[in-house]
Amino acid sequence: MYYLLLIIILIIVLTMAIAAKSFAPWVPTWNKDLTRIFDLAELKQGQIFYDLGCGNGKVVVYANKNFKVKAIGLEIAIPLYLICKIRQIFNWNKHLEFKYKNLFSEDLTKADVVFIFGTPKTINLKLKDKLEKELKKGAKVISYVFDINDWQPSKISKEKNDQIPIYLYQR
Repeated sequence: MYYLLLIIILIIVLTMAIAAKSFAPWVPTWNKDLTRIFDLAELKQGQIFYDLGCGNGKVVVYANKNFKVKAIGLEIAIPLYLICKIRQIFNWNKHLEFKYKNLFSEDLTKADVVFIFGTPKTINLKLKDKLEKELKKGAKVISYVFDINDWQPSKISKEKNDQIPIYLYQR
């Protein structure tokens, strides 16, 4: 029994470390910022919304529930992915999807809006090229907290000094 518990803990720690190294450590998006995020997104019914490294799935569920879009969350950390799947059960909808997948191996060519909350290093050294190659013309990228080097934001949401900046980019 002791060894089984040790293996489970090791798997949890390992997947969280892999996820953190791959894109970013998990830090939840603040609930109070969801309105600002989706004001920038201007989602329309039927669009496709992605959250890359979706953590606990809160942003994906919010998009699906409030805007009637196909909302897809990608997560590589097993504990967070399991939380997402539990959320999916309680918010069942055929347009709500969570994938246990590395975000760098997902095809984003059909995405209308992509939400990211990564570290500046991984956004600018790894993800930026993928977004430039795959996103269709008119697709939006919303970056929570950090800007994307060499991209000109269409809009920055930060009305108060104590607010986190949220960047909107349009391809």
